[in-house]
Amino acid sequence: MVAAAPIAVSSIDTVAEGVHFSLDTSSPADVGHKALATALSDLAAMGAAPGEALVSFVLPAGFPDEEALELARGIGVLARRTGTAVAGGDIVRGGCLTVTVAVNGWAESEYELCGRDGAQPGDLVGVTGELGAAARPEEASERHRRPEPRLEEGRALARAGATAMIDLSDGLATDAWHVARASGARLRIELARLPLAPGVAPRLAATGGDDYELMVCGPRALEDVAGITWIGEVAEGEGLELLDVAGAPVEGLSGYEH
Repeated sequence: MVAAAPIAVSSIDTVAEGVHFSLDTSSPADVGHKALATALSDLAAMGAAPGEALVSFVLPAGFPDEEALELARGIGVLARRTGTAVAGGDIVRGGCLTVTVAVNGWAESEYELCGRDGAQPGDLVGVTGELGAAARPEEASERHRRPEPRLEEGRALARAGATAMIDLSDGLATDAWHVARASGARLRIELARLPLAPGVAPRLAATGGDDYELMVCGPRALEDVAGITWIGEVAEGEGLELLDVAGAPVEGLSGYEH
């Protein structure tokens, strides 16, 4: 019998100065870490194990060589810790510091992977970790500068029967809507149930972005393989319904829009 070939998935992400970070509050090593982490977070949301990465730097005029090396070291440290092989890349001069990372991820079969399009009525909706820390006014927070891709949790949840999953990069209000649209289902989320970082209000946690936690849909048994806070459910219909702490519908909330 011939063994089945591994399944490959891929993703690409870009971080740019003035949009995703400021060099006033982030070091070049922070920027390198964040660039790779955001790309790996997409693999986590698919349930894939990290494989290879290709990296492209756009360096502004006058950017010091030692800071470029620090940028690369920030990527290298996270790559080694996550088992990611940096296979190559490119460097060019440009207007502002920009880092693009393309990653490949792997799974033994398609049944170990999870998309955004499988949520169905009766599923619960949950999130890993705490929400809102990266969006607090003190933009120099560790969560903003150095997000952690939830690779182990993503693989465990996908293998345990998650029906849909997404990483919370643009804010829960926006990313949950992406899942609802892709699945053709209605997600009902209660803001009062969100796991909040200290000092964060529910509305900020729902809209702030840059958390890079995972939002997952599926059966209650998922809580046995990863730390999850249940925040809602999947219902008949389409779209996203956010409920405030009193249970009333909330209108007009959205996260980051590209």
